[in-house]
Amino acid sequence: MIERNMEEAKSGFAKHIGGISVKKINDINYEFYAEVKEINLNTSKIAHGGFICSIADTGMGNSAHIVAGNKRCVTINLDIKFISAARLNEKLTGKVKILKKTKSLVFISSEIFGSEKIIATASGTWKIL
Repeated sequence: MIERNMEEAKSGFAKHIGGISVKKINDINYEFYAEVKEINLNTSKIAHGGFICSIADTGMGNSAHIVAGNKRCVTINLDIKFISAARLNEKLTGKVKILKKTKSLVFISSEIFGSEKIIATASGTWKIL
């Protein structure tokens, strides 16, 4: 594993969901980290699906930005599948894989894990601006 400085995504929209950290592992693998906070819970006291979508989009989008040579990227497609629930104070890790990068697009998949289980899988396409 290649250690890189973690990029903190705690500005703009990301600060409203509690922030996430993104780390480059190598040229095609990245990780992102988030913690389920009170503000991320739904009325059933589990992490809201919108929170899971947001960290997937932010973590994968930051990975696209890095692999695109720090060019701005925007999400043009995001597909997510919810597998299990995340609870208050649970630390989540997203394992990101860059599937393909072209001159104008980045194709990405990820899996989001909780402390003992997989929470969701996601895949998407980012447009390099």
